[in-house]
Amino acid sequence: MERLTPPTLQPGQPWPMGAHFDGHGINFAVFSSQAQAMELCLFDADGMHEIARLPLPSRTIDVWHGYLPNVNGLAQPGLIYGLRAHGPWRPDKGQRFDASKLLLDPYTRDIVGNFIWSDAHFTPGPQQLSRTATHDNAHLALKARVTDDHFDWGDDRPPHTPLAQSVLYECHVKGFSQQHPHIPTALRGHYAALAHPVAIAHFKQLGITALNLLPVHYALSEEHLFKQGLSNYWGYNTLGFFCVDPRLAGATSGQGVRDEFRTMVRALHSAGLEVILDVVYNHTAEMNDSGPTLSFRGLDNASYYVLDSNDPSRYENYSGCGNTVNIKHPKVLQLVLDSLRYWVSDMHVDGFRFDLASVLGRTMHGFSSSASFFAAVAQDPVLCRIKLIAEPWDLGPGGYQVGGFPRGWLEWNDRFRDGMRGFWLQNAATPDTAHPYFNRGEFAMRLCGSADLYQASQRTPSKSLNYLVSHDGFTLADLVCYNQRHNLANGENNRDGTPNNLSFNCGVEGPSTDPAVRALRGNLQRAMLATMVLAQGTPMLCAGDEIGHNQGGNNNPYCQDNPTTWIDWHTADADLLAFTRHAIALRHQLQPFHNQWYSGIADNTGTYDLSWWNADGSALQAQAWHQPMTRTLACLIGKSGRAPRPLLLLVNASAAAEPFVLPRGQWQALLDTSQARGDSQHQAPGGGSLVVAAHSLMLLQNVLLIK
Repeated sequence: MERLTPPTLQPGQPWPMGAHFDGHGINFAVFSSQAQAMELCLFDADGMHEIARLPLPSRTIDVWHGYLPNVNGLAQPGLIYGLRAHGPWRPDKGQRFDASKLLLDPYTRDIVGNFIWSDAHFTPGPQQLSRTATHDNAHLALKARVTDDHFDWGDDRPPHTPLAQSVLYECHVKGFSQQHPHIPTALRGHYAALAHPVAIAHFKQLGITALNLLPVHYALSEEHLFKQGLSNYWGYNTLGFFCVDPRLAGATSGQGVRDEFRTMVRALHSAGLEVILDVVYNHTAEMNDSGPTLSFRGLDNASYYVLDSNDPSRYENYSGCGNTVNIKHPKVLQLVLDSLRYWVSDMHVDGFRFDLASVLGRTMHGFSSSASFFAAVAQDPVLCRIKLIAEPWDLGPGGYQVGGFPRGWLEWNDRFRDGMRGFWLQNAATPDTAHPYFNRGEFAMRLCGSADLYQASQRTPSKSLNYLVSHDGFTLADLVCYNQRHNLANGENNRDGTPNNLSFNCGVEGPSTDPAVRALRGNLQRAMLATMVLAQGTPMLCAGDEIGHNQGGNNNPYCQDNPTTWIDWHTADADLLAFTRHAIALRHQLQPFHNQWYSGIADNTGTYDLSWWNADGSALQAQAWHQPMTRTLACLIGKSGRAPRPLLLLVNASAAAEPFVLPRGQWQALLDTSQARGDSQHQAPGGGSLVVAAHSLMLLQNVLLIK
C-alpha cells in the first residue's frame, strides 16, 4: 500500500495524555522518561497497513507530544495509531526499548484488533544484551483508535446508597446471564443483559443495592491458557485501563461497546442500583521479564514496573502474575488516577474494588496507609465521594494488611470469611474435635464488625466488607459438598487454587441423594447466608449462591468460560432464593446491628446496647468465650439500627438441637434457618425456652417488652 505523506507534526501540548481530537486536529502525548525518540505510526482504516511514521517533535518533562492538524481529513476520530519508542536495550539497567515493537497507547479508549500470541511480540531474554533476534510485530499488534464520542445520560443520577444500607452482589457479566432462559439469546453474556428488565427484577427482588462486576477493563488471556485452548474468563489481566472489554458486549464497534456499557449503567441507576468495578492496577498483561512487549514495557520499563533492586532485569512479583505496577512513580500514579476518574466521570460508575490493593500502598519502606496513592484519592474531588473497596493483601513481604487501610476505605474481610466458615463448618460432623480457634469469641468478634481490626483507627463497622464466598474459591453450594478442590480442567494437575478452603462435606464428596446429607448441607448454607446478611458490616453476596450454583468443586475457575462458571438458572433452588430474599429484606427492615461500635454497657434504664448469653440464660463471660466444644450462644441486641424493639439472635452450630432460655418479654421469631424458606411462626414468652435446630440460627424480636 502506498504510504501517505501527512503534514509535519506541530509541537502540540504535553496534555492531556493520550490522543485527543479538538475539532481541528489531534494532540498526542505519551510519557517516557528514558526514551531517546518517540514515533507516531498511523494505520489505514483496517489497522493492517502502516501509512505513515512521524517523530513526535516535542518533549516536555518526559512527555513526548505532537499535534496532527486535520488538513487532509486524516486527523479525525477513528484514526488508528500506535507508538514506537527508541532507546537503549539494557535489561541489566531496566531499559527494554525495542523500536521493532508497535506499542499501545496506555491512555487509549478504544483498542483495535484481536490479539494473537506470536514470537513477534517478544524480545530476547533479559540476559541478552543484543536485539538481533527481534521481529517487527506491527501486523499483529493491538492498536489504538482516536475517539470523540458522547453519550446522552439524560437525567442519570448515582444512587449514593449509604454503606449502612448497602448489600453488594459480586457478579461476572457473562456468567450471570449466559444461561438465563428469560433473557433474549442475543443479549446473553453481555452488558445489555444486566440492563434487561428480567435481570433488574431479580436484583431488586433479591434486595441487593450494588453490582460489583468482575473486571470489565480490556484484558488478555495468558499465553499458557491460549496454548491449552482456554481463556482468562475472570479478566484479571488488564492491558487497557480506559477500555471496555469488547468480549462482554454484543456491540461490535468501539463506540457501540462503550454505549452498551453506559446504557447498562444508566438502566441500573434508574432502578436504584449502583455499579462497582473490580479493577486491576497491581500488574499488567505484559507478564514477567520474559513476557511480551505490548505497551508499558516498551515505553518505559523502569518507570512503569517495580524492578528487582539487585537485578533490574527482573521484576518484583508482588501480584503473583509476573510483574508489579510502580504506583510510586508520579506519571504511573497519574495514569491510575486518570483512569479512575474516567470511569466515574465518563462512564458513571459508583465505586471500585481494587484487586491486590496492598500494591497500591507500597512505599520504599513497605506498605503505608499514608502512601501517595491513598493521599491522592482522598483529596480528589471526584474519587473521594465514591465507594472504595480494597482486597487488602498482595503476595509481597508484609502484604497482608487487613485492617490497615485508610479511613474511608472498605476492606474484604477474610477474617470474617474464615471465622464464620470455621465456626459453622469445621468439624461439624465430629464436634468433639472442633478447632479451638473457631470458638464463640471469634464468632462474636466477626459478627460485630471486627472491632479488633477497625475500631482503634476510628473506622465504622460498615468498613468491614463481610463475605463467605467470592469468585475466588468454592461456591457456597460447593463449600458444603467438597473438602478437596477439583481443578483438573484448569490444566495444572489440580495444583492451583486454595488447597484448604475451610470446607465441609459430611464425609460425602460431591453431590448426594441422601436426604440427611442434603438437609444438613441446606441448613449450613442457610445458616452461613443469614450470618453474613445480618452481621454488622457491609455484606457481599456472590452471584449464584442465592440459587445454589455449583462449579463441580472447582475452586479456581478463572479459565473456565463454560457451564462450569455460567449460572444454571434451570436448576435454581427456589426455596434458597426465597430464603435469601427474606434474610436480606430483614436486614433492610431492621438493620439488626447499628453502624457504630457497641459498648456492652447498660444505660440508665438498665438496658444493654449489646449483651451475650449462654443457651441456659447465663451471661457469657471470661474463659467461656474460648471453649471450642461449646457451639451455642445468644446475642441480645438492645439497640439496633432500625428495629423499634430489642432483637435476639440464637445461634446453634452444634450437631444436636438445643433449648435456649429466653430473656424477659414476648418473643416473635422472624427468621429460622432450619426452615427451607426461613419463615417461622414461633412465639415464646421470656423465661421460657425455645428449641433451636442443629446447625441453624434464629432471629427474634421482642414484641412485648417487660421492664
